[in-house]
Amino acid sequence: MRSPLFLLILPAMKKDRLITILGPTASGKTALAAALAERIDAEIISGDSRQVYRMMDIGTGKDLADYTVNGKKIPFHLIDIHDPGYKYNVFEYQHDFHKAYASILEKGKQAILCGGTGMYIEAVLKGFKLLDVPQNPALREALKGKSLAELERTLASYKTLHNKTDVDSAQRAIRAIEIEEFYKTQAPDQREYAPIDSLIIGIHIERDARRDRVSKRLRERLDAGMIEEVQTLLANGIAPEDLLYYGLEYKFLTLYLLKKLTYEEMVTQLEIAIHQFAKRQMTWFRGMERRGLTIHWIDTALPTEEKINHILELIQTS
Repeated sequence: MRSPLFLLILPAMKKDRLITILGPTASGKTALAAALAERIDAEIISGDSRQVYRMMDIGTGKDLADYTVNGKKIPFHLIDIHDPGYKYNVFEYQHDFHKAYASILEKGKQAILCGGTGMYIEAVLKGFKLLDVPQNPALREALKGKSLAELERTLASYKTLHNKTDVDSAQRAIRAIEIEEFYKTQAPDQREYAPIDSLIIGIHIERDARRDRVSKRLRERLDAGMIEEVQTLLANGIAPEDLLYYGLEYKFLTLYLLKKLTYEEMVTQLEIAIHQFAKRQMTWFRGMERRGLTIHWIDTALPTEEKINHILELIQTS
């Protein structure tokens, strides 16, 4: 049942003002975004770098069931738009986001950006001028054989902004270095897209609670067929190195299926990697605040209705 507060707020909402809901993995951001979308008749734009791939559902945590609220299917965008094996990037995401955003506004609907890939989200909110960076074969050859730790140290030496949250495989780290080197000589001179005014909601979850959720969700996904999902991808001709590139679940499950890790080693190492990933996500979000974006943090432990009402109050007061 819709509260009187909702009835007061809805007429005052600006449809062209984006609502952004961000948070680390396992914080419950998708379910909250969908519940809010059902309340205010909105559509959701995913801000996740891996959910763009078809057939990669369990490992990327699409949680598509969350997009049905009270029997209503919430429209979503930028999920399942590329086949696995493709190397999607923030340059493409920025363009795809603006197409989806414009289509939502043309319908007179509210748009909600929801995700955990900090660089993707910040790129569209701040209107970064991005370039389509080509491959550098000579650089790739020079970096070939270096460990992930060595590549991360190299990446850390750059002063420009890069999405370090997703760099958890050597291939992704090499690509990140490739981008940084290109930008040293090809710095963009103007914006292609203007910054977007957005009410930004951050989902706060205590560290111990987050760790518990991550561990529980990992085991649920393994029980739900995550190993079989990766087996299917390999059987369909997706190269192992492409799955390793995607990192996290796809990296460790592929190593397990290639018999380079035991089951116990795979679970232990993957669990640690996801915890580290969530920590890097929060580091990025805090960096967004230092770089001038205001994030209104809401405790994930609050009941959904209370969280929604708090967001509606922020919409009205901001």
